Amino acid sequence: MESDLRDGHFLYLDNFPEESRLKTIAQLRNGMLYIEQLHTLEEGMPIRIPSGMIHHWIGIAFMPRVTLNQTLAILLDYRRQEEIYKPDIRKSRLLARDGNKSKLYLQLFKKSMVTVVYNAEFDVDFHMLSKTRAETTSVSTRIAEVQNPGTPQEHELPIGNDHGYLWRLNTHWRIEEKDGGVYIQVESVALSRRIPPVFTWFVAPAIRKLSYDVVANLLTQTHNAVKNSYRASAESDK
Repeated sequence: MESDLRDGHFLYLDNFPEESRLKTIAQLRNGMLYIEQLHTLEEGMPIRIPSGMIHHWIGIAFMPRVTLNQTLAILLDYRRQEEIYKPDIRKSRLLARDGNKSKLYLQLFKKSMVTVVYNAEFDVDFHMLSKTRAETTSVSTRIAEVQNPGTPQEHELPIGNDHGYLWRLNTHWRIEEKDGGVYIQVESVALSRRIPPVFTWFVAPAIRKLSYDVVANLLTQTHNAVKNSYRASAESDK
């Protein structure tokens, strides 16, 4: 990510060949999402993670007729995360803030083949890179699976001694105002336990769809929240 910035590539699509980049921009400006699964290699080879799997996805959307400040007002409103990103986020709480650094609690929810709930805490860094560019980085510091959520028997399983659906989660946002609107990019890197080989044929497609949907929901719900905020502001100004 840092080398991309040094090379002048702020958004992922800035790395694309010109024809592909222009085609992708046209699709984004027509309301489509760009989502891709990424694979980081080391000397051209996959990085071996004993007993673990990395789920690395990136997505981009374009929001016309909004500004960088309007977008940041949504992304940095940590107390409203449970409202903006429901049902994926059930609870949200700002634990501490010191300048551009924040500590955040989220209760994460996902229903696929099984229903999973996690209590998670994150360190979040925010940086304004210019008048038109900003980025945030969220790094998990604690993730605990919740057993029997919403019942009197609700409790956390021992950290690291659970089903292993999610052990770490880092999320990176890049936001750029240009072309009469704002591009939002989210890059998600998660660590889970490895799928037993006998189940890979069945489970792997479901995990890919789940990861795709998480990124798509983040982009879509952010877009909707910014759009609704913009409309409400416009109505109040009349």
